[in-house]
Parts: sequence; C-alpha cells; structure tokens
Amino acid sequence: MAVFSVRNSHKRRYVVLLLSLACFILYRHFRGPAGKIRINRSKGLGVNSSQFSLGGEPFRILGGSLHYFRLPRAYWEDRMLKMKACGLNTLTVDVPWSLHQPEHGEFRFQGGLDIEAFLHVAAEVGLWVILRPGPYIGSDLDLGGLPSWLLRDREMLLRTTYPGFIAAVNQYFDKLIPKVVPFQFQKGGPIIAIQVENKYGSYAKDGNYMSFIKEALQERGIREVLLTSDDHEGLRDGGLKGALRTLNLQKMNHDDIKYLEAVQPNSPVLVMELWTGRCDGWGGLHHSFPAEDLIAVVREILRRGMSINLYMFHGGTNFGFMNGALANPSYKALVTSYDYDAPLSEAGDYTPKYHLLRDLLSTFNKEVLPEMPGVRWKEEYEAAILFQHLSLWDALPYTHKPFKSQFPVNMENLPVNNGNGQAYGYTLYETTITTGGSLKSERNIRDRAMVFVNQSFIGIFHHKNLELAVPDGKEKRTLSLLVENCGRVHYGKDMDDQRKGIVGDILLNHTPLRDFTIYSLDMTPGFIVSLYRAPWKSVTIKPSFPGFFQGRLFVNGYPSDTFMKLPGWSKGVVFVNGQNIGRYWDAGPQQALFLPGPFLNSGMNQVIVFEEAEADFKIQFEDSPDLGMIVDI
Repeated sequence: MAVFSVRNSHKRRYVVLLLSLACFILYRHFRGPAGKIRINRSKGLGVNSSQFSLGGEPFRILGGSLHYFRLPRAYWEDRMLKMKACGLNTLTVDVPWSLHQPEHGEFRFQGGLDIEAFLHVAAEVGLWVILRPGPYIGSDLDLGGLPSWLLRDREMLLRTTYPGFIAAVNQYFDKLIPKVVPFQFQKGGPIIAIQVENKYGSYAKDGNYMSFIKEALQERGIREVLLTSDDHEGLRDGGLKGALRTLNLQKMNHDDIKYLEAVQPNSPVLVMELWTGRCDGWGGLHHSFPAEDLIAVVREILRRGMSINLYMFHGGTNFGFMNGALANPSYKALVTSYDYDAPLSEAGDYTPKYHLLRDLLSTFNKEVLPEMPGVRWKEEYEAAILFQHLSLWDALPYTHKPFKSQFPVNMENLPVNNGNGQAYGYTLYETTITTGGSLKSERNIRDRAMVFVNQSFIGIFHHKNLELAVPDGKEKRTLSLLVENCGRVHYGKDMDDQRKGIVGDILLNHTPLRDFTIYSLDMTPGFIVSLYRAPWKSVTIKPSFPGFFQGRLFVNGYPSDTFMKLPGWSKGVVFVNGQNIGRYWDAGPQQALFLPGPFLNSGMNQVIVFEEAEADFKIQFEDSPDLGMIVDI
C-alpha cells in the first residue's frame, strides 16, 4: 500500500508538472504586448462606438510620446519601462523623414535610426504603438521633419500634391512603410493605429493632399485604423473620410470637444496631443506647465471616458542641428534641450508630474503597476581643458571644395553633398570690396551672420539688425559673412520659404555684392574627423574667433550621464568623440547641455568646440541640469 501511494504521488506530481508546463506555454502564447491575454488579432482597434475596443474587447488608450531620434539607442528600453511603470499602455512615435533620408538617394535606418529595432523593443516591453510616419511630423524639428533638399526646387510646394513633392514622398514611403507593415496589430505586432500626416487642418493648402497620403499608406499595406490630429486652429478643416479625428490641446477646451462629438458621433474621443509642457527658444525663458494643472486636465479627460496621449512623455534632446524654430510673433530658434517639462526629464529622471500621473493612472489599470526602474547615475567629471586652437580660416581647406558664383546662393542649392545642397550648419560667403559705407542685409540673411573685413569682426546681421557700417578703405579687402542656419520653422504657412544662407542681394551703398567664393561648413562627422589633420596651435597663443578648440575629457570606469556647462563662452557647437551634442548660447535660457553616458568612452574622450566670439578654454561637467529661468505656461 505504501509503495502504491508513493507511485501515485509521483504520478500526481508528473501530471501537475505537465499541466503547469502546458498552462505556462498557453499563457506565453496568448500573452499580448499589453501584458494581458492576447485578444482576437483579426479585430484591430475598434472606433465604432463611444469607446475604443481592441480585438473586440473594451480598450482605453493611455499613451505617451517618445522619440527614438532624440535619445541614445541604449536608453530606448529604459524610457519605455518607465512609461509602462507610470501606467501607460501605448507609445506614440513620430518618424523623421529628414533624418532617414538626408540625401535624395540615401536612406538611413541603422543604429539610432533603426525604427524596426525600436518597435521590437516596444513589443518586448509590452506597449502598443501609434505610428506617425508623416511625411510631415512637426515635432519641433527643423522644417517639421521634411528634408531640406526638397527646397532645391524653386517651385516646391510642401505638403501638397505638387508633383515634385509627391514623387519624393512616394520614394520615401517605398522604403519606410514596408519596414513597419509587419509590426501591425493584425500581423501580431504592436502598432494599433497610424496617423495620416499631422495637423493638416491648420495648413490646408491642398484639398487632395490628405487623400493622397491615406491612399499612399494603404496601397503599401497599412491596414490598421487611421487617425488625423489637429488643434483648435485646424480641427474643423482637418478631417478625412475613413480616418478618426483626434484633438490636440493643453487645457480643457469644451467647445472643441463638443464640436468633435458633433461631427464624429458614436466614436471614441482621443486627445492625441495633451501638451505636458512647451519647447523653449533661445533668448527666452524655460517654459513650465505646473504639475497640478496637468494632472487636473488628465483627470478630467479620463473622467469623461476619453483616451489620451501625453506629448511629450519624455522629450529628450535636439542633438546636432535638428531643432526647429518658431515663426510667430517673430523668428525664434529652439534650444538644444527638448526636456519639454515632460513627466520624464531630458535625462530620464522622474519628476513630480511623473509621480502624480502614476498615482492617478494606477486607478485606471486593472493590474498592479510595475516597479519603477532605477534612475541612472549622473557624474560630475573633472573640467576638460581645451588646450588647442584652430581658427575658422585655417579650417577652410578641410571643408567642401569652395564654390564660386557671381550671385549669392542659398544653402540648399549649393553644389555639395552629391547634389543635395547643404542642410545644416554654417556657410561662409566671401567677396572683395574696395570701399566702406552702409552694408544692408535686405532681410536676405537666414538666420544670423557674423561679418568680417579682412578677418576682423565688424558686426552681426540677424532678424532685427539689418544694417552695418563697413570701415572706410580704398584698397581691395575681403568681406566675409559667416551665416548660420539657426533652425528652419517647423510649423505654419511659411514652410515653403525656409531656404537658408544668403537668399537674395546684400547691398553695399545700395549696390548688390557680386562674385562670391562660398564655403559649406555643415560640420558633419566627416568634417570633424578631417580636422584631426589640421595645424592646431596651442591656446597660449592668443586665439582668433571664430575658431575650433580641442581638449580631452577623462572618464574613469563606466561612463555616466553628465551635463556640460560653458561659462565664459559665447555661442557655438560642441562635439564629443565626433558626435554633435548640440548648440550652446549665453543668450539662454539653457545653461547646460546633456551629455549621455553612451556617447562617452571609458578613458580618454575628445572634445571639440566651435566658438564664435569668446572662450574660457575649459568645460565644466556637472551632475544636474540647468534649463534656465522658469516661466509658467
């Protein structure tokens, strides 16, 4: 009897083990990206009642925006896990055409631009995805994410059915859309919706354009629900048959919600962009949307049964020259930080907004929220001494071959970069003068120019300063204008007029200047590497400006995030190990640049600074950000 009991006991354990294993396999098989039992994949996001459904089951979108191109690839998962721990179930991501196709025939989907890898991470973390492929995305990017080479066509009409624009969009979509089609919900992926363009209602130059974009997506295999997205200004003109209208706002606008419910009855309401803060412009203040005000809006939206997407949940950084600019009430370029006063800071740290959101959203989640991931260590490194100097003039042999032209030529139409022109950075225009007098820009400087006579600085042209005095002199002298593209406007009806450099005549004593030698200083990684061969000099010799300064940062052990401060410097760009970290400017508000640990090496790191006017010869590295003086929205 005892032997029989033992045998039965073993059999019972064996059966229990098999049942447990079978349950585990079934659980893993039916587990969906949102961490729950997978629902019917033949039924995508449903929009035919007052509430969303997904796979036939009730569903509320609790989303947040996150841009893979504004943070290191090594941090994608960290930011997504923090999103999940806050109680969100959906990630909204924009796709920047300008970064993926920097030249007409060149496409980049590697490294930090690997959209497929990003979508894989989202699925593994357990987040649904709303994809915003553009072609125009806005996103406070230079030209709203449209590539600058489009502007080489003098007749170009962006965001219309103009043949040149349509041909370019088709070429881009032919590369992009096949990469994301397999990630759709009905194919087992995380994408539950796709947005058709962005905020077209406030642009609305072409009544056929949105239909073209919709068809372009669908004929390439997009099958999930389509959305449009507009704010108060464009809500009435932004609709598209066969696409769900969604709303953008910062504070509750009951009239817009009523209008949306009236023109789109028996449909769920999604606030596609609930702005958690605002971008900052150089020369202004750091904008803050108080946490209590944000939470009050979120609470009211959810109380009404609506869905929501937080723009931004995590902003990140405008590395390089990707920042956009504001056109109204006057031109203002955006700063390097895209912190946005979001729930997760620029460096991925938790904020009071995050904690209040997590508390609120926990009441709308049926499951206990995951533990909050740890915060990454920030390091206060020893200051880097920039001990070598290279003047701008000595760096010119390492640029593109200079171009000679009787007339000034704008950046985009320069014969560089395989016929794609210059997208970003600086352009140097030089000509010969034989007299002094009044030099007028005629508003043809885009956006800011340092002016020199025989390499001696005489003044600056910008949007408010349109005239300079040139010293008298009858001998031949070289007049140089170093023009910076500070960022193309990213929103509004002025986008067709965003060519940079010198875009028309510059007058000296009412006579147009002619016979230019033009240097393209786009400051690409290749150009920075080429400077290694240049004749650098010790900074013990009085340096000239503008110029490049070189030094070293030593990192002992595993690199950590840090913040670069440049007190005593004026305006310029910082490169670390060839990576363009972004612009700095003592005009503020931003006083420190975020430097992520993945951009650093253990041991020695090269630091190069391009400075326009003044240098302190060292960079400080601190463990906390400084976004400047704050003003509440």
